[in-house]
Amino acid sequence: MNKSPREIGILATRTLDLARIARELRLRVDQVQHTLELLDSGNTIPFITRYRKEQTGSLDEEQIQAIQERITHERQIHERADAVLRLIEAQGKLTPELSTAILAADSLKQLDDLYLPFRPKRRTKGSIARERGLEPVAQAILAGKVPAAKLDEFFAQHVNPAQELGDRQAVLSGVQDILAEDFGDQPEARATARKLAWSSGRLKSAVKKGAEAQHPDYRDYFDFTEPVGRIPPHRVMALNRGEEAGALRVGMAWDDEAVAKSLVAKLGLLRHPCEQFLSGCVGLALDRFIQPALEREVRRDLTVTAEKQAIETFQRNLRHLLLQPPLANQSILAIDPGYRTGCKVTVLDRFGKPVAFDVVGLLTAIAQEAAIERLHQLVTEHNVSVIAIGNGTACRETEELVGRLIAERCPQANYVVVNEAGASIYSTSTVAREEFPDLDATARGTVSIGRRLQDPLSELVKIEPQHLGVGLYQHDLNENALKSALDQVVMSCVNYVGVDLNRASPALLQYVSGLNQLMARRVVAYRSEHGPFRKRQDLLRVPGIGPATFTQAAGFLTIDGDDPLDQTWIHPESYPVARKVLATIGADGTDFLSKANLATLEQRLAALDLAKLAEELQVGIPTLSDIVDCLKRPGRDPRDTLPPPVFKSGILKLDDLQVGMELQGTVLNVVDFGAFVDIGLKDSALVHISQMSNSYVKSPHDIVSLGDTVRAWVLSIDRDRKRVGLTLLGPDGA
Repeated sequence: MNKSPREIGILATRTLDLARIARELRLRVDQVQHTLELLDSGNTIPFITRYRKEQTGSLDEEQIQAIQERITHERQIHERADAVLRLIEAQGKLTPELSTAILAADSLKQLDDLYLPFRPKRRTKGSIARERGLEPVAQAILAGKVPAAKLDEFFAQHVNPAQELGDRQAVLSGVQDILAEDFGDQPEARATARKLAWSSGRLKSAVKKGAEAQHPDYRDYFDFTEPVGRIPPHRVMALNRGEEAGALRVGMAWDDEAVAKSLVAKLGLLRHPCEQFLSGCVGLALDRFIQPALEREVRRDLTVTAEKQAIETFQRNLRHLLLQPPLANQSILAIDPGYRTGCKVTVLDRFGKPVAFDVVGLLTAIAQEAAIERLHQLVTEHNVSVIAIGNGTACRETEELVGRLIAERCPQANYVVVNEAGASIYSTSTVAREEFPDLDATARGTVSIGRRLQDPLSELVKIEPQHLGVGLYQHDLNENALKSALDQVVMSCVNYVGVDLNRASPALLQYVSGLNQLMARRVVAYRSEHGPFRKRQDLLRVPGIGPATFTQAAGFLTIDGDDPLDQTWIHPESYPVARKVLATIGADGTDFLSKANLATLEQRLAALDLAKLAEELQVGIPTLSDIVDCLKRPGRDPRDTLPPPVFKSGILKLDDLQVGMELQGTVLNVVDFGAFVDIGLKDSALVHISQMSNSYVKSPHDIVSLGDTVRAWVLSIDRDRKRVGLTLLGPDGA
């Protein structure tokens, strides 16, 4: 009785190769193992990063994220391998050798190549030829049983009009169809061709007939070619967009003859009795199956890589945007510029509460004079020192007006241009209507502009991050992938900074480790009904929040309440240790909050022998070190060390610029080929990657970040196109 492959052990079980993952990520195996266990237990990355350093060996957030991504990918390969094994077993074609190859596969492509010969196919030329009885003919030739000189005679012997094989040519074509299909399904052939595609293939594009006039933006790609292995991601995205727009034809080319020769050798057909005939079948396999499939695969892989890089650019820029330092304890006059309907004006007190609204005009000299008078009144009445101007339509004209206001009436004031991307989306959102039910959309948008300066993180989390304008090719990216990636950044930033439990909005709370949108709303509802939280432990009284959620969230939520430790980033599980540390230096539970005692307390804490104390308290050194740091600087905002916004008092015009002029600007966006910088003009200026350093620059992100203040020099001025090129290299080239 024959046993099934499963019974003889062909279907083995794959296990995660943690040693290989650790080696590839340059980590220890135990770090990967413990991180995996923590992730599988439902712990969030921010929680693991901050509060489980002993288990992970103090891995940072990026390293933990990399482990999570690698494990997820490995598990996808495992699931696919199991599926392939089951599908081939169901056909009764699984052998021990094939099972071993499938279990050893380390990529989804390799698994697809192994499964390809067994994949159910629609009716093809090869299958039709097999139906006509030509499979034995093809196999006889492949086995070397027919001399090349006898091929014509051999084909003639199998002419069979009843099977629609009316002449020798019909037999020859049918055999070619069978062998071409077989060669095209060979994993070795696919793997060899794939390597050649990446090493010698070229991506080419040409303009579609009649598209020149309709799509001038793509003229750089009307006759374009670049090696597949060297084309940068942003050009891949541009080619894809041009093709989607109907402007370009895009394809992949390679040296057909060289690839065919390589495959003939790889398939063991050199010096075969019918080498010439079989080489022709290999050529057919390339034309019909391998080259088209690999072109799709290569372009898909290039696109995936380009989209991944574009999303990473979004992530980096978003992180820098969200972590801009807050302008705390200052009243703000916010202006949403506008021509026809006027500039919407709102004054926010130092807590972000709107206390005055108005509209001022720009269109006429009389309107501008009245606007200056009204703005002066608001600045004086509310003791405003900073004016926030949205960067939308009429921004520069509004800057001119504010510049006159400062020069003529309010020399103590300054202004900042604020990126208002997403403000209009926020102003009509459910969040905005719940927050300001009595205000119209325009007033809500103006409030948002001002609050972005007072506390960027708290305000910007109210807007879906993909609407914040911090990347390129947004509409060409997978919407779900982009949203997921950007939500990770928001969660990281919120937990990095921390949240005041008694002041945070639901939009901010939902990103706290362990919480979600529903829980955030329940927290705010409980706070509204019962008053401010007095201690972290009260969070457990909120419906739906149990011990597991509390553990994940508590350390990131601060409270100015009954327990002074609740104002620090020390986790409640470590309070006993924190109190013992304070007792060790002779301090009680409130001394570390007293500014008068802070310097003395910091000196005592700095003098501690952490290794010895950790042993006495039976706690890990990383955790003890974090506790001591929190006691030294309670309530510290990590954004306090970052440079403040660049304040302005006057406006720059294009006519004011000269090549070589030195300027100061703020980085608005960082992309693959450079950075866009706000130097005070209507349109931002570009620093190309080649103008960032005298040394090779792999990525602009290695040199600048969104929000950075940079010193730059004017490199070029295109007054017709209103474009300015900058360089970060000074007059001496340094």
